[in-house]
Amino acid sequence: MEVYMLFRFRVVSYLVLSVLCIAGSAYGQAELFKGLNDYILKSMRDWETPGLALAVVRNDSVIFARGYGVRKKGETAPVTAKTIFAIASTTKAMTAACLGMLVDEGKLKWDDPVTKYLPWFQLSDPYVTRELTVRDLLCHRSGLSRGDNLWYLSSYTREEVLRRVRFLKPAWSFRSRYGYQNIMFLAAGEMIPSVTSKSWDDFIADRLFKPLGMTKTSTSVKSLSGLDDVATPHDRIDTVMQPVRWPNFDNVGSAGAVNSCVEDMAQWIRMNLGGGMYRGKKILSADVVKEIQTPQTIIRLDSLDQVLRPSNHFAAYGFGWTLRDYLGRKLIQHDGALDGMRARVVLIPEEKFGFVILMNSSNTNLHASIAYRIIDHYLGGPVRDWSSELLKIAKEQEAKNRAEEKKQIDERARETKPSLPLESYTGKYEHEMYGEANVQLEGGQLTLRYFPLYVGPMTHWHYDTFQVVWDDRTFGKDLISFTLGADGKVIEMRWQGFTEFKKVK
Repeated sequence: MEVYMLFRFRVVSYLVLSVLCIAGSAYGQAELFKGLNDYILKSMRDWETPGLALAVVRNDSVIFARGYGVRKKGETAPVTAKTIFAIASTTKAMTAACLGMLVDEGKLKWDDPVTKYLPWFQLSDPYVTRELTVRDLLCHRSGLSRGDNLWYLSSYTREEVLRRVRFLKPAWSFRSRYGYQNIMFLAAGEMIPSVTSKSWDDFIADRLFKPLGMTKTSTSVKSLSGLDDVATPHDRIDTVMQPVRWPNFDNVGSAGAVNSCVEDMAQWIRMNLGGGMYRGKKILSADVVKEIQTPQTIIRLDSLDQVLRPSNHFAAYGFGWTLRDYLGRKLIQHDGALDGMRARVVLIPEEKFGFVILMNSSNTNLHASIAYRIIDHYLGGPVRDWSSELLKIAKEQEAKNRAEEKKQIDERARETKPSLPLESYTGKYEHEMYGEANVQLEGGQLTLRYFPLYVGPMTHWHYDTFQVVWDDRTFGKDLISFTLGADGKVIEMRWQGFTEFKKVK
């Protein structure tokens, strides 16, 4: 546990801005941040998170920007306010803002059909293809399930991801309910070239990052090569938090590809709290900001929401933002999660108050714990140890997962054998949307290969089911079952928890 000794004896943090006292505020800064540092450090130890950065904005000023812990477990380089993290799905609100600029310029309307800008774009239902609008893309009401394995660590380009989404079947009726959908946000960003002749990457850099002075912010992991102050992602592997590869999700683009630091993100928050204005310059019109922050799709509160946040009466999705009430205020926020990274951006417009949390570990609710600690303190809510409450829930879920895994092991029919010789399971398998997977016999053992990173040996589990343990341990392990046809030959491979692939060769 060397990193926690490091936290205890050598917690290195970087304070960017001096203490400001805001006249007329409910709290001075000293009161606002009283006990926060100790709370963050203890919570980081409890959640086993190596590094975290936080920036806070109030009344159009960045009043706090600081790093905690280290960029990489086992090393001493500190997280600073300039340390770069993946901001993941908090990218979505930036994409909505870019489209809002085109709305301001009269080049696009929220209720224009998507096919006006992407005439080749097609979904499985011709009616939805025809009726789908820009608004639908931005508020998660397409009716589609997620289909994230289409882009997640795949070798498909953005255009190919969008071409293949025509094979994704609807999970519920069009516009009938909220259903989170990354690929629709990718489509939203890919409309920009048809209007501006600029890629989404160039447009967001020129029209958003540059005017806001977000000099360390980019849209590709390739831009991080050679940079020093970059956080390393961490994930829990075999119960131990470990450094993992930096995820390359450039192909999901406008849905989650931005990398940034809290110092830059604070400028993005200032613009949003300022109604589209930044340092006296209009980035977005007030009308566009209002529309982006207006409820578009209802999100039903689950029972856990109601227990944890009894003052929360409703939730909805705007354009790239989740909206809810909390302690009598409108809360605008969004989370981001990619392999080994978590993010949360929060706005409380009535208070001219907002903040961003970036961290280098996943499978954690530390970001939510710190966020509600700050919000409660600022709004005068009851004192709660959010970290302990959410950690208890997380540990209970982990115990359930272990019980399910044990049950699966106990139910394994160990004395069975495969129906066929191993070479009979080899070959090429295809799915119309997800593409090609290959099973090969290597050194007397089956190996599954799917895209560059999904590679692993397969060992017999029972009957015609095999367990694959992925070489990249962040993927864990999966069960793969084979189906035989009437002629006794393999016709299908079923990847538990994912999909079915038909054998073609």
